Amino acid sequence: MLALRYAALVAAALWVGGLIVLGAVAAPAIFDTIAARGVTDGRILAGAVFGEAFRRFHLFAYACAAVMIASLVARAALGPRPALLGLRLAIAVAMLGTALYSGMVLSRQIERSRMAAGGAPSSLPDGDPRRMAFGRLHALSTLVQIVPLAGGLVLLFRELTD
Repeated sequence: MLALRYAALVAAALWVGGLIVLGAVAAPAIFDTIAARGVTDGRILAGAVFGEAFRRFHLFAYACAAVMIASLVARAALGPRPALLGLRLAIAVAMLGTALYSGMVLSRQIERSRMAAGGAPSSLPDGDPRRMAFGRLHALSTLVQIVPLAGGLVLLFRELTD
């Protein structure tokens, strides 16, 4: 039982930590470093680098979700049943669902929007519909990450306080 609980804790911590590192450290570092080097089409390159890192992180997030869900199911089957099992499973499934939506739907829409812009969307005029569409998708992508971030923090808290 301890091993299953530990696996779930590690998976949740890595997922939450990864989201924080990607948003607060990796994205700004990639965009700032490439911009500081004066690379031609630097925002396109930075977007491509971060996009690939995020694509790989989605795969990692799916694996974390599988570990968390499998751990909860196994613990329930082997006993004793974790407190608030239904809620915990619902949170983990919601986290997985948003990760799948982000990785399989939003990421593709963002890439199509970027391609439609014909370059860096940020280089388009402020009122350009392509820039606005990209901005909406980017904001939605950022907002969607709140679900696994908050859900992961709730699950970590529950595991640590049980």
